Amino acid sequence: MRTGTSRLLAAAVTAALAVGATAVTAGPAAAAGRSAAPSAAASDPFYSYDGSTPLASFAPGAVLGTRTLPYHVLGLPTPVTAVQLLYRTTDAQGRPAANVTTVLRSLSGDGGRAVSYQSFYDSLDPADSPSRAVAGDLSIGGLIPNVEAVFLVPLLAQGYSVVLPDTEGQNADFAAGPEYGTNTLDSIRAATASPATGLGSGTRFGLMGYSGGAIATAWAAALAPGYAPEVNARLVGYTEGGLLVDPAHNLRYVDGSLVWSGITPTAVAGVSRSFGIDLTPYLNDYGRSIQRQLEHASIVDVLGHYPGLTWKAMAKPEYADPNSVGDFVTAVNRINLGSAPTPTVPGQIAQGVGGVLEGTFGNPAGIGPGDGVMVAGDVRALARQYCATGTSPVGYRQYDVLSHFGVPVVWAPQALGWLNDRFAGRPAPSDCGRIPAGNSLAPEQPVPHS
Repeated sequence: MRTGTSRLLAAAVTAALAVGATAVTAGPAAAAGRSAAPSAAASDPFYSYDGSTPLASFAPGAVLGTRTLPYHVLGLPTPVTAVQLLYRTTDAQGRPAANVTTVLRSLSGDGGRAVSYQSFYDSLDPADSPSRAVAGDLSIGGLIPNVEAVFLVPLLAQGYSVVLPDTEGQNADFAAGPEYGTNTLDSIRAATASPATGLGSGTRFGLMGYSGGAIATAWAAALAPGYAPEVNARLVGYTEGGLLVDPAHNLRYVDGSLVWSGITPTAVAGVSRSFGIDLTPYLNDYGRSIQRQLEHASIVDVLGHYPGLTWKAMAKPEYADPNSVGDFVTAVNRINLGSAPTPTVPGQIAQGVGGVLEGTFGNPAGIGPGDGVMVAGDVRALARQYCATGTSPVGYRQYDVLSHFGVPVVWAPQALGWLNDRFAGRPAPSDCGRIPAGNSLAPEQPVPHS
């Protein structure tokens, strides 16, 4: 890969870290303010389906609305054309839903190759979605999809069209992996169905995402054979890094950490929202106060803002063990990738184990260390499971001294090179047989509350 491209991708990581620094100085008050006054961008009429035909009558991926506009970065228009589509998809509860995706047209006009890039915008506020950032709306959480533009430039420059779905849906169901997957797959269906995008039934796709984007990438690859087999037939592979596998393990791993502990209430809120469950009866006054503060929060509102926060501090005494909450156990088991199907296309997975650099010192029995938020043993176990149950090559790279913020510097240029090779028809490398053992990904078991 050209040195200039590698430097450009590394610059994206630097920009993302700058966003994180901005979040730390903003303080918890920012999240509270967002809860009281969500962005006006959420009222954009383009996002609402108001047709007379019931939404359930449309097939998943059907295009419900189209608009074309300039691709905006930090609110400023660029020469790149963006086509935005309102399309029919399926939410975490299996209900028909409307969602929005963005297609950035290839600079070379080649509609035969496209990359579905899943953003790590990680927010409970729909106003922070990538499509709204592309349209020029600015929000605190929307800074993340703005800086991710630097990841997209090399793809566009090398002739790929880029499909950029709002993976969390219009309710911002943060961490709800299955919904991320259906939103991504139906986004690809919509992109190839619309004549405005320049893509079609012959377009081949690669999947790419890091962190929250890896959630969507992994679930899309896993669900594609059963949910969207015609999309799966056009996939050349998936590349992902910093992957959430077994959320119950992650919550124990970040419990009491310095930077990432605030992710616990946001993930609980997102999963509760997506599956229609209410965990507030199990929280104490402090826990309910935090949930109210973070009702519309983005990841930039929580990183470093709740150092030392634990589940026990938020829960009523009798629910100090989260597995004593039946709804919690049900929800985390539904989003455990270890229970999802095995992808049938080649994959590349990257994971760091330098979590102490980000203030996560936990090493729970049966879980072990990670990159600060994602558990390395879970990712190894998933990769080994794919090797054992699938027929496609699985590449795995573990970076023992890199944290969650550090891995993309290495992963991003490798991911682009890996995708280039897949589109060129070169055989995918495999690390099966060389991946160290990982954790058990068995479903969580409920325990009686005290």
